[in-house]
Amino acid sequence: MAQTTPIPPGPATEAPQAQLPAPRSTRFGGLRRIWAAIREARGVPRFMLWTGALISALFVIMAVFGPLIAPYDFDTYQSGGTRFPKQGAPDGDHWFGTTVQSLDVLSRTIYGARTALEVMVLAVVFSLIIGVLLGLLSGYFGGWLDRVLVLVMDALFAFPYLLLAIVAGFVFAGIAGGSIITAALSITVVYIPQYFRVVRASALSAREATFVEAARAMGAKPSVVIRKYLFGNVIQSVPVITTMNAADAIATLAGLGFLGLGIQPTDAAEWGYDLSRAIDDVNAGMWWTCLYPGLAMVIAILGFTLLGEGLNDVLNPTMRRRRISKVLLPPHTRRRTVITPEGTAAK
Repeated sequence: MAQTTPIPPGPATEAPQAQLPAPRSTRFGGLRRIWAAIREARGVPRFMLWTGALISALFVIMAVFGPLIAPYDFDTYQSGGTRFPKQGAPDGDHWFGTTVQSLDVLSRTIYGARTALEVMVLAVVFSLIIGVLLGLLSGYFGGWLDRVLVLVMDALFAFPYLLLAIVAGFVFAGIAGGSIITAALSITVVYIPQYFRVVRASALSAREATFVEAARAMGAKPSVVIRKYLFGNVIQSVPVITTMNAADAIATLAGLGFLGLGIQPTDAAEWGYDLSRAIDDVNAGMWWTCLYPGLAMVIAILGFTLLGEGLNDVLNPTMRRRRISKVLLPPHTRRRTVITPEGTAAK
């Protein structure tokens, strides 16, 4: 009887195994889609997007590094024991001139950007958290909770935004005083209904999707469904609203400061307050006290507005235009007959 000797496995005898590609992580899938859409942007949307991003980045840099850029503090009126000139014109010592309180306009303008950035970030973050959370809960659960939240948000949305911010400012000023937190909370009340309405509408359509029904059928809790399945599908339209609200928050803060309902002048520099104090200076021919704060406010609002409009044109599928490459067909050639060695003709 013949015996068979087993051959030890080796590189020559092992069967080749197919190398499966590693699964692609979906944790940052939404960010990848946004970045891919930004890279595909062309024409006017691309110009608006990158111009707004550049202006916004310069505004943020000036605000963050304000203490290093500004020659003086926002409430400094003297240096070396010598008081600054009152309503002095721009010169070598004070490039943007001085105010009626002998304050340096350049320092006030730079610190005003710092104040606007702090209020803008706090207001957007507060309204983003509250509005998105309430919109998800209202859109997913529905019922009496949805009816109550929709009624409250529609009532808030019916008020003019500046009037609503003024009323909220009075309420919060009695609790926390005229501080940066108070101004941020006043603006937060204005923006919560916007996030709520957008997120609720997206959640109402996403909760009927097949993957959400499958997750519920497998016994997933509502918190898991909202966190893992709904949130990623409704958050894609939020960045556009955020950038637009950032520009509007700067204008709303300036309006509150112009009316004397914003931040106390002893706490921080604020562009709206400086503009309100500069009205009499303009009538007297002293233009520098209002020109530079107003110009800084206009440029900051313009930057975030261009950024928001550019993102809307790039991320909105109904407005986005993809780049179409021209297809070049090969030239037409005449068919040739080749005689093979076997004597057959091949075409």
